[in-house]
Amino acid sequence: MSTLVGTGHKTMGSVAPKLAEISDAVLFGDIWERAALSKRDRSLVTVAALIALYRQEQLPFHLSKAVEHGVTREELTEVVTHLAFYAGWPAAASAVKLLESL
Repeated sequence: MSTLVGTGHKTMGSVAPKLAEISDAVLFGDIWERAALSKRDRSLVTVAALIALYRQEQLPFHLSKAVEHGVTREELTEVVTHLAFYAGWPAAASAVKLLESL
């Protein structure tokens, strides 16, 4: 079972218990466990999507998880640099600020 299971309960269980339950069961218990992509690759995809969609609130958690899943800071910096041209300079610049805290 994923080390991510329980994250939904911890982060939103007291306010939105059903959303927490679904997040733990489906997102973290099923999607993150599918064998077609490694957790490392899933982390890269997730971080890229969060940067591109400017989801700054979710990004610190997933940057940390990416490092836990074997993504290096250098690789994360490269993702941010690459996305500056596809997702926009402000989104990349904001992500750089979050990378500093890793």
